[in-house]
Amino acid sequence: MAQFSVNPQRFDPYKNFKFRVKWDGRYVAGISKVSALKRTTEVVEHREGGDPSTGRKSPGRSKFEAITLDRGVTHDTEFETWANRVWHFGAGLGAEVSLRNFRKDIILEVYNEAGQLALAYKIFRCWVSEYQSLPDLDANANAVAIQHIKLENEGWERDTAVAEPSEPTLSDQA
Repeated sequence: MAQFSVNPQRFDPYKNFKFRVKWDGRYVAGISKVSALKRTTEVVEHREGGDPSTGRKSPGRSKFEAITLDRGVTHDTEFETWANRVWHFGAGLGAEVSLRNFRKDIILEVYNEAGQLALAYKIFRCWVSEYQSLPDLDANANAVAIQHIKLENEGWERDTAVAEPSEPTLSDQA
């Protein structure tokens, strides 16, 4: 069944520059880039002995690609704290990994141009497989220092409870 838009005047797709990431019930400051949410399903080819020379195709195992989050380097330790739960230097033999809480569910929210929540995705059982605390440093450069984490995950789904917003209009002013 087709779903009808609550906003029939909107023909433009949402832009990719207004978004926020939330984990542990709060927004993470300064995230400037999130990689794509991508799922791939393997193709299983098979044929029966009595079939013609062509085969059949069925869906196989699905996997979800890792997601990277980038942000400018600040004093905020959210990325480092989470990365240290997977492997913490000097924690002692057998205590390098915090098995109880190294995974998190996160929420990715996408906003329209008016700053209204338009889409949200729940990303499940994430953990940090790669952490870069500082980029290459260059005395001749003029750029923001960016840190990033790579999050392995076990799937994501769109939060269907997020409804399409009724976008505001500007009133004519004489």
